[in-house]
Amino acid sequence: MKCLVFSVLFLANTIVAAQTTHAPFDGHHWEAPYTLPIPNGWGIERFLIPISFAPQIPYSGVEDIRFTPGWSDAKSDEYWSYAFLWYLDSSVMMDATTITNNLKFYYTGLVNVNGSGIPADKIIPVVTSFAEVKTEAGDVKTFAGTIRMLDYMTQKPIFLNGKVHQKTCDGVNKTFIFYELSPQPMTHKVWNSLDLLWSQFTSDKPFTNK
Repeated sequence: MKCLVFSVLFLANTIVAAQTTHAPFDGHHWEAPYTLPIPNGWGIERFLIPISFAPQIPYSGVEDIRFTPGWSDAKSDEYWSYAFLWYLDSSVMMDATTITNNLKFYYTGLVNVNGSGIPADKIIPVVTSFAEVKTEAGDVKTFAGTIRMLDYMTQKPIFLNGKVHQKTCDGVNKTFIFYELSPQPMTHKVWNSLDLLWSQFTSDKPFTNK
């Protein structure tokens, strides 16, 4: 399911890229100006922003995703546990309202893309709630919150816990927004793996805390 969904999204964004730059975006061979780890056994997907399934989100750049090995296995402790980076053009400053709204648009669109065959009586609205929390080391801002949505794989409601980090770089008009998500409580070991991705993230340019 994961590969099929993101293959469709990849194709859609490839078409957009071809129309705008006359060259398709190849997420698997794109040379990122940063290093985001790919742990052994994890999945990776990349596609362009604006996001085809969430056109209300007003940015341009690249989304870079890391899926835990058990992401799509409903019997796994890693189910629905994954992270994604938004590498955005220009300087974008986030606040809790923006994070909350962006993720509502994002997951509403994601469910719509994947839930076309789900009975209407199972569809529930996406509810997101995020607040700014104590800034973690190296972040410009840090946020935490929850997402309530329909799990289109099991066709049951699911709650995702989330952490969102923002970084910027000296002398570069780019913004990094990193999302960690899992239905597991923050005390679960899967968060160690998600946090490690961010702690090992590096850029070609020095980070700034402004």
